[in-house]
Amino acid sequence: MHRLNFLVFFSLVLFGAIGHLGCANIMAPTGGPRDTIPPRLVSALPADSVKRFTGKKIVLNFNEYIEGKDIRAELLVNPVPKTDPIVDTKLRTVTVRIKDTLQDNTTYSLQFGKGIKDFNEGNILRNFTYVFSTGDTIDEGELEGHVVIANTGRPDSTLIAMLYTKFDDSAVIKDRPRYIARLDSTGRFQFRYVKPGKYALYALKDEGGSHRYLSKAQLFAFRGAPVDIGEFNGPAIASQETLYAYAETASETKKSTGTGTAPGPVPKKSKNQDTRLQVQANATNGTLDVLDTFRLTFSSGLKVFDSTQLRFTDNDFRDIGSRQYRYVRDSTGRIVSLLYAWPTDTRFHLIIPRTFGQDSLGRKLLRDDTLSFHTKKDIDYGEVQVRVKNLPSTLNPVLQFVQSDKVRFSFPFNRGVVRKVLFPPGEYELRILYDTNHNGVWDPGSFFGEDKRQPEKVITIRKKMNVKANWDNDWDTTL
Repeated sequence: MHRLNFLVFFSLVLFGAIGHLGCANIMAPTGGPRDTIPPRLVSALPADSVKRFTGKKIVLNFNEYIEGKDIRAELLVNPVPKTDPIVDTKLRTVTVRIKDTLQDNTTYSLQFGKGIKDFNEGNILRNFTYVFSTGDTIDEGELEGHVVIANTGRPDSTLIAMLYTKFDDSAVIKDRPRYIARLDSTGRFQFRYVKPGKYALYALKDEGGSHRYLSKAQLFAFRGAPVDIGEFNGPAIASQETLYAYAETASETKKSTGTGTAPGPVPKKSKNQDTRLQVQANATNGTLDVLDTFRLTFSSGLKVFDSTQLRFTDNDFRDIGSRQYRYVRDSTGRIVSLLYAWPTDTRFHLIIPRTFGQDSLGRKLLRDDTLSFHTKKDIDYGEVQVRVKNLPSTLNPVLQFVQSDKVRFSFPFNRGVVRKVLFPPGEYELRILYDTNHNGVWDPGSFFGEDKRQPEKVITIRKKMNVKANWDNDWDTTL
């Protein structure tokens, strides 16, 4: 009887336990916190900072598996070799095989940048550097500095800085640099383990990895005089070292009209394209911006243009005095500009007889035409006033209004103030150009030849200014 009771009790307990387990939530095991620690060097053969190095292979062992796909692209070897080393990665080991002939009494550095990272999480061992010397000492020369783009005042991390032992202009075209340094996101560069001495200092956009200045379209910067790098004294020099990069191209030196409005579109072709001349005005929907220039764009260049046949009138078709305006043709003959001091909220007519002109094939307008347009109202514009204190007037500062990295408007300061009663609404970046040659536009530098010239400098004083229509938009700052 006791045995039977025990079996019944045991069965009840067993079924209760199974039922309880069936109601439980089954949870997947957690993997713990995410690994955020970069790989750590465990050993190096030969050891880091070894002297009298004569080998051809360096083996670096880390505490984690290493992802090797970016190592070669990130690796910088200084001094710059004729033949790049071969880099292999296997598990936790990175092997560098030197293919170049090493120079006597020279300190070499292998800078891996962002190339060393673990396989699983991609944690980067940033700026890991391995150093060795073929002589009895490790060179300790250093140089730091910054590179900014001269016409924007911004950094560009895609540039490189370079040191040359040769000082003739052609070296930057024909020869490899002695040392190379990358720029970080702030435009900062740093040379370390440099042999003390004098060097020519440059920076450029390294097109194709050639490390050479091959085109005036490349961003390029130069120091006007050699830099003297001594043991441990580099950072003191670097705190004052800033290079201004420029691209010496026609598009950058072309003077802006200051209106920011492109020429009118080319009239569309039609079935009558071969038999008649077409014309189009830049008054959008019959409305003209008073800060712009009224332009006529023809389908082909005019060979004959008789401006006396054109009638420029007010809204009541009364002729406007010819001394108050003038016509200007561009070099192609396709665009004719009507220069006039446009008032706001006013209607005009331009009457164009078909006999006023023709192109080189004798094509004329199909018929007489009248273009009617109305200028914008005062309330369509905002008033702008920008005051800048401590402005160095001797550098001839010019205020630039920039949109999409293009200068839309520029005005010289008058005692530190720029004021415009009519200004187009929109969002602008404000920059100051130090217009040293007083021509109103930014000018690039010039490196080759005896007349070396640094580019004109630009600084950004406000990244965003929202100009509202029918509003007083005032802003003060101090440099």
